[in-house]
Amino acid sequence: MIAVRRGWVRVVYEDQGEPFVMKAGDLVLQPPEIRHRVLESSPGLEVVEITSPALHETFADHEMRLPTDCLDRDRLFGGQHFLRHIAKDTSWMPFRGGEAQVTRVREATGGLAEVRTIRAAGAAEITFPPHHGELVFGFVLEGSARLDYLGLHDLGPADAFVIPPAELWALRKPSDDLRMLHVTTSGSSNEWP
Repeated sequence: MIAVRRGWVRVVYEDQGEPFVMKAGDLVLQPPEIRHRVLESSPGLEVVEITSPALHETFADHEMRLPTDCLDRDRLFGGQHFLRHIAKDTSWMPFRGGEAQVTRVREATGGLAEVRTIRAAGAAEITFPPHHGELVFGFVLEGSARLDYLGLHDLGPADAFVIPPAELWALRKPSDDLRMLHVTTSGSSNEWP
């Protein structure tokens, strides 16, 4: 998964149509083995890239022709679908005391993971129940909060944390401009925090 934190980037993906621009808040799920190319980017581009497995082969193909003649938005790559999430076109919904933009990563990965962008929306705290997947990963895109997990920990822009399974945690005193990536892996239950 690649999420744009700052700036913009123009990319193109195999069988997904013409090149497009990703802006801050946008993300793509880049499934295994999909051919792709970064065409240009703004100065100061910052992205958050989450991969699994962490070590994987990447091959350069200088003869690759993109965009492809075929448009197949339902194509599976390694059992997953390509997904483009456009932040400005996604509604904010109530979420655990704050608000969240929900992506369709859960559907695109066949239930392996879920990704949300969370904001405070005036909340004094955002609380999270125990998660039964492998982990919860948080990355602060903007703003600040205090992570309440085994003590209080100040979080600011570009800070990240991992919460192990079956643990309660919360974000206390989130700033009005808090925006955080919230990534969860699937578990044995169908519950998604």
